[in-house]
Amino acid sequence: NYQSEGRIYAKYIRDKFPNSKIAVLWQNDDAGKDQFKGLKDGLGDKANMIIADKSYEVSDPSIDSQIVALHDSGADIFFSWAAPKGSAQAIRKVGELGWKPKFFLANTATSIASVLKPAGLDYSKDIISTAYLKDPTDPTWDKDPAVIAWRTFMDKYYPEGDKTNANNLYGYVQAEAMAQVLKQCGDNLTRDNVMKQATNLKDFHTDLMLPGIMVNTSADDYFPIEQMQLMRFNGQAWELFGDVITGEVGHERGQ
Repeated sequence: NYQSEGRIYAKYIRDKFPNSKIAVLWQNDDAGKDQFKGLKDGLGDKANMIIADKSYEVSDPSIDSQIVALHDSGADIFFSWAAPKGSAQAIRKVGELGWKPKFFLANTATSIASVLKPAGLDYSKDIISTAYLKDPTDPTWDKDPAVIAWRTFMDKYYPEGDKTNANNLYGYVQAEAMAQVLKQCGDNLTRDNVMKQATNLKDFHTDLMLPGIMVNTSADDYFPIEQMQLMRFNGQAWELFGDVITGEVGHERGQ
């Protein structure tokens, strides 16, 4: 969930760059607000590190003016909480300005094919983001049995599907989690029991999740995945680094 992602970045920044100044571009919808909230909550008493933020509408034809204003703030860390199109525009504009902040990119906009290449691979180098699933476009996983099984599934059931579109992998992993819920239900497939089991997943893991990523839910915590691993773009591919980081949101969903 987006708040967890924000908290995970905040943990990393508090640890590695505690004296930095942060500028944030965020999408003016629930997704952007949740991501921004997670970052602020995770920074806690360091939230004043955020010295500038600008919102944008998904329908905006350009976000150049927002990027220029954030550049002029003097920040040395830049966050792009934006959909793929907005993120590609942000990467390109930051590059054109010659701005060299530590650049953090929302997990939903990490596609090399649809975001980084259109923005410019040279401008995208050293961007940091997060992952919790294996990336089938990453050569690291070419011979991974789970990725091979997913490709075989796609060839059989969805041959016209785009294997570079992360949503196709995401949907497959969601289906694996749903299958686990149904297994736990046994023969009692009432709505009440489905909901009970969906909120009673304990250390569930599929082989398409990164090592160490676990799904845990409870009666008062509906967020399945609250762990991610950081990754950095090397100009050609994403490289995972560091340990799995937990960004648990706890009981703040209603706030």
